[in-house]
Amino acid sequence: MEASKRISKLLYKLREKKPLVHHLTNYVTVNDCANITLAIGGSPVMADDINEVRDMVSLASSLVINIGTLNSRTVEAMLEAGKRANELGVPVVLDPVGAGATSYRTETAKRIMNEIKLSVIRGNLSEIKTLYGIEAQTRGVDSSETFEGKDGGLEAVKKLAKDFALRLNTIIAITGAIDIITDGTILYSVENGHETMSKITGTGCMCTSLIGSYLGAGEDKLLAALSGVVSMGIAGEIAYESLNKKDEGTGTLKVKLIDAIFNLCEENLCKRSKINEA
Repeated sequence: MEASKRISKLLYKLREKKPLVHHLTNYVTVNDCANITLAIGGSPVMADDINEVRDMVSLASSLVINIGTLNSRTVEAMLEAGKRANELGVPVVLDPVGAGATSYRTETAKRIMNEIKLSVIRGNLSEIKTLYGIEAQTRGVDSSETFEGKDGGLEAVKKLAKDFALRLNTIIAITGAIDIITDGTILYSVENGHETMSKITGTGCMCTSLIGSYLGAGEDKLLAALSGVVSMGIAGEIAYESLNKKDEGTGTLKVKLIDAIFNLCEENLCKRSKINEA
């Protein structure tokens, strides 16, 4: 069965199950992550106090850990929640926002990787290269590195992603102009999305929330990661195309993006998805 059909079936299952997605995320995009989770059909909860994360994870279908706005209090809560999720078999997705920007941020992401079994790690190229162990260019929490086509190092990035996935026994999802999703053996590249999405705070965080939502609906972690990335890219395209370019901009784009996720359907997934399997 082609990938877009499999994504459509998982989307239907997600909306039927309405999985509880527990987030320990950042205060810049927490509202966006909650709303995108609701739009896709999940049920978000954003509890981050260490005194309740174990109980909340026990109720959840998946756990999203996002290090966008770090502090020592939430780091310990993230570790506690992740370990409890591992005990219960609840899948965990990590968004290592800004890894490489500061030593504290990088060390925290690596500590989470070392102490928690992660189902998916989703990041931009700079973040993933940093965690892999290659010096990368990071500007704040944004990637300063891109790759486009073979001349832009795409094949090298694919190899890095596969190696990293095998090393950690997890799914690696690198999002950018071309998205790479792999379990170390199967690799998908995705060319959905629009460049204007990069001008909105939180599109990466929202993508991770979508992955968490799909993780809560099925057993196939690679498919869940692919589904989240493809869904976000298609929604971005639809949102941009529906803009009144004369009067509307990035604020409206964000609203339309959430609307596009809410209205996402098999027809859009099958018609628009640009997925290549290697």
